[in-house]
Amino acid sequence: MNAIRSSLFMAYAILWSILTAPLVVLAALGLRGLWGYRFGKLWRLGIQFGVENILGIRPQVIGQENMPKEACVILAKHQSAWETMTLQDTVPSGAYCVFVLKKELLKVPFIGWGLAAMKMISIDRSSGKEALDQVVTQGRERLQQGFYVIVFPEGTRVAPGQKKRYKPGGAYLATHVGCKVVPIAHNAGELWPRQAFLKKPGTVTVSIGPAFDATGMTEAEVNRRAEAWIEDEMHRISPHRYAGAAHNAT
Repeated sequence: MNAIRSSLFMAYAILWSILTAPLVVLAALGLRGLWGYRFGKLWRLGIQFGVENILGIRPQVIGQENMPKEACVILAKHQSAWETMTLQDTVPSGAYCVFVLKKELLKVPFIGWGLAAMKMISIDRSSGKEALDQVVTQGRERLQQGFYVIVFPEGTRVAPGQKKRYKPGGAYLATHVGCKVVPIAHNAGELWPRQAFLKKPGTVTVSIGPAFDATGMTEAEVNRRAEAWIEDEMHRISPHRYAGAAHNAT
């Protein structure tokens, strides 16, 4: 059954993207303003419809009251493609999100063109300190325009129960702009594994942590605080992934 669900969803997602991604680009370039984001949301909601009704994957959000009413930096766990869509629904109604992503993604047909049209924060990871400056320059502008900035500090998708070093990009942006930071943990990888065709139906727990002000903090302090909360919360929402580690530590 999972193979049938996954095959139907893939066909649906491809068809929906072919139909709507060009509209995102045309709206962003022709109508300008927020139209690119509005059509981008149309594409996203269509994909999410397929995720919920074909794959049977639905979110359960905890801590929604922790999300600030003003634009901020969101530091989130990254396990699958699922959260790149659904995390956007955790911000206040009517608000929009942008992601910090590697510029190579902008070359992907349809989806990449749409991301470029919606002015995501794209960086060249190989440029070192210059990449951090790119994040601040573009991120400050987006935050001032009212966009929430979502950053995956581990930099890549990480399997459930594992973690990678938290990179400084999102924390660097928050400390240089002086805004609030919100940590988010989730277990989407349990149902939508990294680079796996087969997905499983079920409920993804999305847990939004307490916001804190990065003003006056160093990026290392911001990352330590966000990482501590996220990883502790991962132990709570996916305890079976850490049972062996807990046993070995005793």
